[in-house]
Amino acid sequence: MNAPAPAAAKVITFGCRLNAYESEVMRDHARAAGLDDTVIVNTCAVTAEAERQARQAIRRARRDRPGARIVVTGCAAQIAPARFAAMPEVDLVLGNREKTEPGGLAAAVESGVRVRVNDIMSVRETAGHLAGGFDGRARAFVQVQNGCDHRCTFCVIPFGRGNNRSVAMGAVAAEVRRLVEGGWREVVLTGVDITAYGADLPGRPTLAQLVRRLLAAVPGLARLRLSSLDPAETGEDLLRLFAEEERLMPHLHLSLQAGDDMILKRMKRRHGRDDVLRLVERVRALRPDIALGADVIAGFPTETEAMFRGSLDMVARCGLGFLHVFPYSARAGTPAARMPQVPVADRRARAAALRAAGAAQLSRFLESRVGRPATVLIERPGHGRTEHYAEARVAGAHETGSLVRAWIAGVDGAVLVAETP
Repeated sequence: MNAPAPAAAKVITFGCRLNAYESEVMRDHARAAGLDDTVIVNTCAVTAEAERQARQAIRRARRDRPGARIVVTGCAAQIAPARFAAMPEVDLVLGNREKTEPGGLAAAVESGVRVRVNDIMSVRETAGHLAGGFDGRARAFVQVQNGCDHRCTFCVIPFGRGNNRSVAMGAVAAEVRRLVEGGWREVVLTGVDITAYGADLPGRPTLAQLVRRLLAAVPGLARLRLSSLDPAETGEDLLRLFAEEERLMPHLHLSLQAGDDMILKRMKRRHGRDDVLRLVERVRALRPDIALGADVIAGFPTETEAMFRGSLDMVARCGLGFLHVFPYSARAGTPAARMPQVPVADRRARAAALRAAGAAQLSRFLESRVGRPATVLIERPGHGRTEHYAEARVAGAHETGSLVRAWIAGVDGAVLVAETP
């Protein structure tokens, strides 16, 4: 009787779209190296909860696949490698630089070392290997930038990702062209701080220039989407593209974090409340139907009820329907962790209030789409996303990854009901 074939490598991903992108790179590397029966856990360090969930997943993976090799990587592993290496379930801890290097995963496994994590601040180049697509996903992510030069007082991500570094425009265009030739209809540009794109490249090209070049160089690209943008770096040239380029999706997600000037100052953000209001007013004048979202932290240290109401007010005034809300999570070594803390119960209550406010704005936005045409990117049978990133239910059999012209007939909860001709 033949022995069962070894299980294929499995990747468990936490955190941002950039991590999702890099997980696909690692999946390709593991497949190419023949690293079967391996579980790769790609961690996130944004919150203590994200790290706790990763540790849970590691223990669960060992229970489910007792003979598998378990590799832990990502931002949490980069920042605290010894903490993960101390877990008996873990075979290898791999740094953020090493995880996407061609041959890096295989070399680390062959060496037999338990920890391979180098100084991320010494990295000057962005990984040149690009993923060819995403298993089971309708859209592809393309990394255009990594790292961050800013030091917000709540954030540990620069210590997991290093300083800002960008991919040359020609390389990005070549990758997008390859994806389009492979059948992908929508591409998302992603990174840690994509509005800082190009500052380290010769000639200092901007994100706006990159978008223009991509859309001109790859006419077959149906939809281009941007990940989270820093309000301090989202200038007029980029905003005008939302009005001028139909293939740039009308969905703007801002790294807002708070709606009170004092809290923004204590966060060491580079924008103020009025800056965001002016930005939103300008982009709505350029593209009135644009959908807006934001990242918001609830219960940042020293935040009073009055300061918190400033964030609630921003959600309503800006119509932020696509909210990502995070109760503040103290990260060791950050300045914010040493500030007077808001009680955990208050953080959770404020996060719930923000989510409710965002849900109300999303409902208003969805109702505004009723009776209008839409193009839905099919993500799974019967479901997809419109240009505005709104979830839509579509009747009929449509291939995953296809674009379907539809008419919005109604709203069911937080989902649009789309009808096809």
